[in-house]
Amino acid sequence: MFCNTYNINTFNNYKYVVVLSEYNGKILLSRHKNRTTWETQGGHIENGETPIDAAKRELFEESGAVDFDIYPLCDYRAGDKETNDFANGVVFHAVIKTLGELPESEMAEVKEFDSLPENLTYPDITTELFTYLQAAAGKIVC
Repeated sequence: MFCNTYNINTFNNYKYVVVLSEYNGKILLSRHKNRTTWETQGGHIENGETPIDAAKRELFEESGAVDFDIYPLCDYRAGDKETNDFANGVVFHAVIKTLGELPESEMAEVKEFDSLPENLTYPDITTELFTYLQAAAGKIVC
């Protein structure tokens, strides 16, 4: 699996959004009900939805975030080099002020981390995107 980052608005055909979330100065990740691994909030952009609308919806659905600042960070392309199957997306950075209850969704729980855990659902993508965020911010997220 590969993941490359690009300047925001490099692409015009987006399929996914990823939200790199901070809460209480820590990384906030979600765990899917069917997995034991941790992942960022995000998912498919629905028909008629803008990337920012999708990011806000996914952030709420997968973390319960109700008060937050969110902004686009970069574009990304991820996929399989062997099959040349890939998709474009937009990465957002969110600083969450208030978490509500986790809505009924595919997510089982959310958890704060001082740094990225080893058991990530998408380790190549998540590591690459947080590395980009760290470089953009000039410091570690938390």
